[in-house]
Amino acid sequence: MKNKKGFTLIELLVVVAIMGLLAALAVVALNTARARARDARRVSDIKQIQTALELYYMDNYKYPVDPTNNLIEGLCLSSGSHFAAQPCTGTTYMGQVPKSPEPRTDGGCTNTVYTYNATDVGATGTDLSYYIIYCLGHATGDIAAGTHYGTPAGIADP
Repeated sequence: MKNKKGFTLIELLVVVAIMGLLAALAVVALNTARARARDARRVSDIKQIQTALELYYMDNYKYPVDPTNNLIEGLCLSSGSHFAAQPCTGTTYMGQVPKSPEPRTDGGCTNTVYTYNATDVGATGTDLSYYIIYCLGHATGDIAAGTHYGTPAGIADP
């Protein structure tokens, strides 16, 4: 009787299949974690922008007017130039508005960038409020997935 040492072909195939399954599960889990990290960053970005806008309001007694195309990503926020390209003039409230992390098509989002809209809340045409539009692909904290507004009152649903 021969004493053969080693693994059979079936044993090797089973081990390779198990390793492949574990690798696939790890990739899926990693992609989900990355998507959730992008959403957490989006919420953090909006809160930073809201803080800068409130500091602007405290010094100027109004919110800035809409920038060109309402896009604020990459612009600076200052007292002299409101939302504008670099360089900022006057008091700088945010040196560069952060860009929404890419890919921007997480969950049900469709390439959403941060946009800012000043809205008139008074009869004079000079009482401005604002809303910042952003989108979350997954629920983050107590904020559901989908499109949301950052306003002076906090996070709101459309």
